[in-house]
Amino acid sequence: MMQTRTKSFVLYAGLLVGIILSMFPFYWLIVMATRTTSDIYRFPPQLWFGSHFLDNITRVLQQINFAGAFFNTLFVAGSVTLLVLFFDSLAGFAFAKFDFPGKKVLFIVLLATMMVPSQLSLVPSFVMMASFGWVGTFKALIIPGMVNAFGIFWIRQYAEESIPKELLDAGRMDGCSFFRLYLNVALPILRPAFAFLGAFTFIGAWNDYLWPLIVLTDERKFTLQIALSQLNGIYNTDYAMVIAGTLLAVLPLIILFLFISRQFISDLAAGAVKD
Repeated sequence: MMQTRTKSFVLYAGLLVGIILSMFPFYWLIVMATRTTSDIYRFPPQLWFGSHFLDNITRVLQQINFAGAFFNTLFVAGSVTLLVLFFDSLAGFAFAKFDFPGKKVLFIVLLATMMVPSQLSLVPSFVMMASFGWVGTFKALIIPGMVNAFGIFWIRQYAEESIPKELLDAGRMDGCSFFRLYLNVALPILRPAFAFLGAFTFIGAWNDYLWPLIVLTDERKFTLQIALSQLNGIYNTDYAMVIAGTLLAVLPLIILFLFISRQFISDLAAGAVKD
């Protein structure tokens, strides 16, 4: 009994330490957003909240078009996420539950593309966007990102284990087409996989900096990451202002994560009860 209590204490103590270490960067971000740049350089560091948060936020809103960049980013990230969920789930479902010529070869090629660094495709992608006349438009941000190999692989692995073959056979006997099976059978079961892939894709599109920096030319279409980079001065940088802007950009992701995590856990629990 004593040994069990000791193991439980060590386990919970380790979990508590892990939570503190993982949450401290967010706490530190909030603290620095409420202080001045001179406070950031102080030693020992200031570990409690200051009184300059509203001043820092006001200067951020004065320096950049934060609202416009926010809605640009929301539109791009939301569009990319919806397209990825649709196309990747279709492809992943087909790879998992249907046989067609060249299936194994195509899947191997798909996995091989995951090993190619994304930076290698920047020049060819830009040339393609220029030839289409999409440079400087949101289409250059949305269309290239509407399908990705990881999403197809993730949905394929999840569907292969979670969708019973007998359920699909029953649907076929009832005369269901591929899209009917996808909509009525696959989608309800794939909800936990959608929650993870949706959050993963949205966060990646929200935080993307390099590709928007290359293809966007109109300041009115800048995304948040490009707009926040304008807060850095040539000779002097107000880091308190930059951190405050970063905090504003991170808050939607935290809210999304809290919502998606609850949905993800509830869907897993529902699946466990059904099983």
